[in-house]
Amino acid sequence: MRGAQVPAILLGGGVALLLSLLWMPALLPVASRLLLLPRALLSMASGSPPSQPSPASSSGYVPGSVSAAFVTCPNEKVAKEIARAVVEKRLAACVNLIPQITSIYEWKGKIEEDNEVLMMIKTRSSMVPALTDFVRSVHPYEVAEVIALPVEQGNAPYLHWVHQVTESVSDSSTVLP
Repeated sequence: MRGAQVPAILLGGGVALLLSLLWMPALLPVASRLLLLPRALLSMASGSPPSQPSPASSSGYVPGSVSAAFVTCPNEKVAKEIARAVVEKRLAACVNLIPQITSIYEWKGKIEEDNEVLMMIKTRSSMVPALTDFVRSVHPYEVAEVIALPVEQGNAPYLHWVHQVTESVSDSSTVLP
């Protein structure tokens, strides 16, 4: 290699980084098989075949049909009032209150910092619009935070329970205050 120039990335310890980046795609299939090795060894020791993860469809759960919605409240009293109301109206099966969170955000051109209570609301995804409308109608904030994420996987009996508890609400027009 006389006369060849060394790329700048190879100087100062870059060789190891470059090699690891080049070999990473080739190692991924091996690494994923190694992660399954302990389970395979345990099943061989017990004499039973290794169990395969069951697909979501085998449980009857449709991925994304349940959502976890998040709402912040100024204090525990407001959070409890809203939580109780959404459960009573069957807009949610369950609400967890997570106290003492700190929120830092920009509001009307200023950086604000407030202590709040976070509500984690489990509901059917089809109920999120009605849930949002209800929260907006009773929440003290000018702009209430209501965001929802679909649940792709979870404990099938729990996810079915969420559906059962919220199924008596036929459409969003019947749940407004």
